[in-house]
Formats: sequence, structure tokens, C-alpha cells
Amino acid sequence: MPSRRFADQSLRSFVDALASSEPVPGGGSAAAVAAAVAAGLVAMVAALSDRPRYAEHRSLHERVGGDARKLADRALALADEDAAAYATFAAALKLPRETEAESASRQAALAAAARDAAEVPYRSVQACREIAVAAEALAGRSNSNASSDLVVAGLLAEAAARAAARNVEVNLPSVADTRWAEQTAAETESLVGDTARLAAIVRDVVARGEARSPVDLSAARG
Repeated sequence: MPSRRFADQSLRSFVDALASSEPVPGGGSAAAVAAAVAAGLVAMVAALSDRPRYAEHRSLHERVGGDARKLADRALALADEDAAAYATFAAALKLPRETEAESASRQAALAAAARDAAEVPYRSVQACREIAVAAEALAGRSNSNASSDLVVAGLLAEAAARAAARNVEVNLPSVADTRWAEQTAAETESLVGDTARLAAIVRDVVARGEARSPVDLSAARG
């Protein structure tokens, strides 16, 4: 019996599932998988930087590499969560609404499902920002032969953040808590902007071939 977890499927199986007429996996899961790929690239660059030439950044490489692997796992789990959240929302849409009581029950179920369907991609956006933080930390402090891979990681993290944010936005109008929806929309926009800013820094540092000073690992993360 094939696995239901996207992380355990082949790439071909996942793409075929995306290409099918089934509603899941959809854009939210695709965004999360893209984020996982970005995190994987960050981990790869950290691993490739275990060279005497970059010894002064070894502690950074070890921490970022470990963090990136955890972020990849987290993003893959979010791909599954996104599909489950949409399935719950789709089921709520099919609830009966013939009577006033049924209509009220259906509306409450839709509001709850919509909130979950917004929260999951919101967490994907958060993960994308963390991936971009990791990529930016390595820029100018890692193997220059893998610098293009770091740029790709930043680009993927930004694209995944923007894609996941769209899934947040599309579900917010159905959430009953207007204040929460407005706050989530603002926070999502801020996270996307921050992710884009960090990805731009990676591109700029790589383009200039800049070698940066060691980062203070005792300081608060970005």
C-alpha cells in the first residue's frame, strides 16, 4: 500500500498527483515542497563548506546545516498538513444547509476549517523566512563554488513564501474572527517582505563575490 505522506513518495508520484484532477495536493503543498527543496540546498551548501578555507565559519556551517535539515522536514510535514486542511474545508462545503440550524452549523464548520487552511500556509511562510535567514547567514561565509546553489535556495524560499501567502489570503475572508484575519494578513505580508529582502541580500553578496566576517552565533537570530 503506497504511503500517504508526500515525503515518502517519489518525485514523479508527487508531480503526477499535482497534475491529476484531484484537488489535493494543490498549490499549498507545492509551495511547502518548494520550501523543503530550498532548505535542502541550504543544508548542501553548509555541508560543502567543510573545508580548511572556510574553517573560521565551521560553527556556522554546523548550526545552519542542522537547522536547514530540520526546516526541510518541517516543510514536508506542512505539505501533508496543507492537503489535510483543504480536505477538511472541502468536506465542510458539502455539509447540508437545508434548515437554519444546518446552515448555521455549516457556517461554523467552514469558518473553523478556513482558519486552519490559513494557519497551515502561514506556518509555511514562517518556515520560508527561516530558510532565507539561513541562506543569508551562509552568503559570503560558505563554499564559493556552491554560491549559485545558495542563490537558488533564496529564490525558491521567496517563491514558496509568496505562494504560501496566497493560500493564506484566499482563506481569510471565510474566517469568522476578523481581528485574527487582519493580524494574520499583516504578519504574512511582513514575513514575505522579509524573506524577499534576505533573498536579495544573498543574490547581492554572491554577485559581488563578497567574503564576510564570521557571524556572532551568541547573538539573537535574524
